[in-house]
Amino acid sequence: MGNATVRALSEQGCRILCACRDPQSMPEIPNVTVARFDAADSEPALELPDTLHGFVYFPGTINLKPFHRLTDEDFLEDLQVNLLGAIRLLRLALPALRKCGSASVVLFSTVAVKTGLPFHASIASAKGAVEGLARSLAAEWAPAIRVNCIAPSLTDTPLAADLLSADKKREAAAGRHPLNRIGDPEENARLLAFLLGDESGFMTGQVLRPDGGLSALRPL
Repeated sequence: MGNATVRALSEQGCRILCACRDPQSMPEIPNVTVARFDAADSEPALELPDTLHGFVYFPGTINLKPFHRLTDEDFLEDLQVNLLGAIRLLRLALPALRKCGSASVVLFSTVAVKTGLPFHASIASAKGAVEGLARSLAAEWAPAIRVNCIAPSLTDTPLAADLLSADKKREAAAGRHPLNRIGDPEENARLLAFLLGDESGFMTGQVLRPDGGLSALRPL
């Protein structure tokens, strides 16, 4: 999803700083500078531009277990990657976002926050906190910085590879959605580009749900 977004924004002529755990794995893309960042770092060191027009936080986890098998460490790991990593980077980015005067921040949640799903207790807890953070910051930082959140369902990315590793798994996952398919990272990249751009300039504090209808519909 991150790669698709970087490519989409690069094609629009945006200059991008891509902070990732393994910079060597990133292909060369025009207008893209790559730096190292690990969401588990308690004190991230990242040199940011003087002004930022947009900020997107992609790191996430899929830690699916029955509740009785989830340890404190599982919950803490999900909070570390999904919530605290975003908080630490936002602290670093805030001065540059404020200098823009009309910046946009996008965070990621999951369909499991609104729709109760088995084995999602840890990740849904962490992402529920992310949604609360997004709404709170949207209120606090308005009108200079907009903050929105995307809560997708299962999307065809490397993070979800184990859940989609066989045809039967893929068919079952698709069948749980009213639209009878799983998410496409390119679609989420286009949604992200919209939220970062002026076309969404009257939107803040929102949670958008590209989830194939899973959170809203009950097919017959």
